[in-house]
Amino acid sequence: MKKRVLATLFAICMIISCLAGCAGNGGEASNTPAPAASTDTNTAKASDDTSQTTADTGSKYKTTYGDKMFDNVTITVELFDRSNAPEGSTITDNRWTRYVNEQMNKVGITVEFVPVPRWDEVEKMQTMVAGQTAPDITLTYTYAYAEDYFNQGGIWDLSEFIDGEDQAKNIKAYIGDETLNIGRNEDNALYGIVARRATTAKSNLFVRKDWLDALGLSVPTTPDELYTVLDKIVHENPDGRTDVYAIIWNRWNLRKAFSKIAGDYKENNIASTEESIQDYYDAGMYDYYKYMNKLYNAGILHPEYYTLSEDNFKSLFVTGSVGFMEYSVNANVDVLRGSLLKTLQENIPTADVVSIEPLKNVNDGKQYSAAYASGGLIAFCPKTASEEKVEACMTYLDWMCSKDGGFVLYHGFEGEHFEFDGDIPIVKDAEYNAKDKDWIRTDIFLTGNQGYFATVDDFNACTSKEAPGYEKYVVENYENALVGTVDHDSVYTSPSTSDHIADLTSVYDEYKTAVITCTPDAFDATWEEYMDELKKVGVEQIIEERKAYFE
Repeated sequence: MKKRVLATLFAICMIISCLAGCAGNGGEASNTPAPAASTDTNTAKASDDTSQTTADTGSKYKTTYGDKMFDNVTITVELFDRSNAPEGSTITDNRWTRYVNEQMNKVGITVEFVPVPRWDEVEKMQTMVAGQTAPDITLTYTYAYAEDYFNQGGIWDLSEFIDGEDQAKNIKAYIGDETLNIGRNEDNALYGIVARRATTAKSNLFVRKDWLDALGLSVPTTPDELYTVLDKIVHENPDGRTDVYAIIWNRWNLRKAFSKIAGDYKENNIASTEESIQDYYDAGMYDYYKYMNKLYNAGILHPEYYTLSEDNFKSLFVTGSVGFMEYSVNANVDVLRGSLLKTLQENIPTADVVSIEPLKNVNDGKQYSAAYASGGLIAFCPKTASEEKVEACMTYLDWMCSKDGGFVLYHGFEGEHFEFDGDIPIVKDAEYNAKDKDWIRTDIFLTGNQGYFATVDDFNACTSKEAPGYEKYVVENYENALVGTVDHDSVYTSPSTSDHIADLTSVYDEYKTAVITCTPDAFDATWEEYMDELKKVGVEQIIEERKAYFE
């Protein structure tokens, strides 16, 4: 309920803020799209909120990088902090934050970065917005929160800064209409800039291949086969270990193996990407949690999986205690996540962890892969930012979408970090890049999740070269993550979602653990209690709204 309290505090703060008046003339103007430019500049008159534009002046705001020289404007920008800065650098003072300011100072903008712990970003973001201390560019992966803040009058409508023909040209060219429109509501207000994903691949199932081979087992293809494999890996471990477990860190592809609506576009969109809504709407989720409960009570699932931090989880992996996991795509060899397999093999040379294809669905025998939508995180501007600062923020994001911006922040410099193979940047020294730039590149580059690339093929070709000796793993990981029917995340947010999302999340957080860890004889009663609690906090209203929209 803590999130609910924060949301209430936020609403109160914004009412007070609106009564006091917003900086500049940004209060009412930001919620009203600018009228079309007048064809008669002699009779064109500015409206009361000064949102009128003319044929002579073009768009009111200049947000294409280089089109305007600002008068020493300083903007604050949220930056995810993974506590991984190399020696001699900090998350806010390093080669790449300095590069940002070298480029932005050319147009009169200074960027101050506000570090936020990556895995506490939602709670921190809510606290900052409620306390009106949020950065001028604030980030979240949960669009419903951003839309909720907009509906409460707390963040800017960015359409006036983006939609003009001469505005934000780099943003439009790189992000594209499909992804940009994810941040719009039904009234065409643009409440945030959504990052474009280089690939929609989302999740992998990983298994200790050396233990499979030692036990004479085949790669599992169904949930039943997986249970048999894990039972032997854990209880008949070839290395005689008694500290081996399965850890389901992500909960995406394994859920698809039990879903009763997998592959149905309309039904999947009705079910939403929110797991609480999926649990209520998709009857197959009962079977998924029953399976997880079976794993837990058999001693296969880590006994304290629900309290593990990601660092704890990674530590278990690199010391050989993880026999199976669902984790982010390419996580076994991903440089950003610490080249986990490489470290494991330094500790245990014979160890091998490979991704496998998604398991066959228990209902129809088909394979389904969960995948991201075309958009990643969303960046929005709280009303505490002045009109001029928002204009500067959009100029900053526009620069991010250019070759001198996002491309350099992600790939570095030709000759030092990469060489071109045709149009594809191929890393020169992955170890050097990891220390110099890779630790920050995905977090400082805000307009493109997983990198600055023209196509998915370019992404796969480039990414495989970032893990020398493990190129084959990278290719197989991204291929396995999109096998079978691909179910992309829904990006639609129903009107009442913002009212109920905090309570739904609170119920989900409590019961996702309870239904998995309860004794088998208590499962049905716990599940019914979970469904009743979701019903009490408005899940059915959201589902009815989603049905109406997608039908």
